[in-house]
Amino acid sequence: MPKRSLRAATLARRRELTRQQVASLSFALHQRFLGLPEFEAAKVLALYAPIHHEVETDAVAVAALTSGKTLLYPAVVGDDLEFRRVCALDRLVPGKFGILEPQGQAVDPASADLIVVPGVAFDLCGRRIGYGKGFYDRSLHRLERSGRLVAFCYDFQLVEEIAGEPHDVTMDFIVTELQVVRVNKNICEGE
Repeated sequence: MPKRSLRAATLARRRELTRQQVASLSFALHQRFLGLPEFEAAKVLALYAPIHHEVETDAVAVAALTSGKTLLYPAVVGDDLEFRRVCALDRLVPGKFGILEPQGQAVDPASADLIVVPGVAFDLCGRRIGYGKGFYDRSLHRLERSGRLVAFCYDFQLVEEIAGEPHDVTMDFIVTELQVVRVNKNICEGE
């Protein structure tokens, strides 16, 4: 399915989720993610502020802050993302697209042990379809294959294959409410 069609179909399905479904599916995903050794070992975690029925992240943020982890969120600056430190969720303010983001100085995303990336659809090789503006692709391309790029998505957003392009950033693993997919780069690159 072409990217544009897949994006439209997946966003339509996500819009059909009720608030209760978003909360329930997000809770199941959080339990799976918080139990991963990668989360336990991470000292610096980057999250996102959800929009349009994306997987919620507040519970993960609270768990990170409570356990003493440094928490980062992205902020849109021009055509790029900057990652900034978050000390309290109630200090996030609406940014360029109305998405909550932190104030303050930029922090190099390479300092993060895990970077949780939102998206519209993902495939089993870690390829991602975002909203089409390329913010995450431009900001995180240099961190591919580092073992730190994590997708949060509902299981229905996980598809068998997405036609990737060279500028698209790929995930190292994907967490849904039902599973954790660890991307095998060796198999995927051999396709």
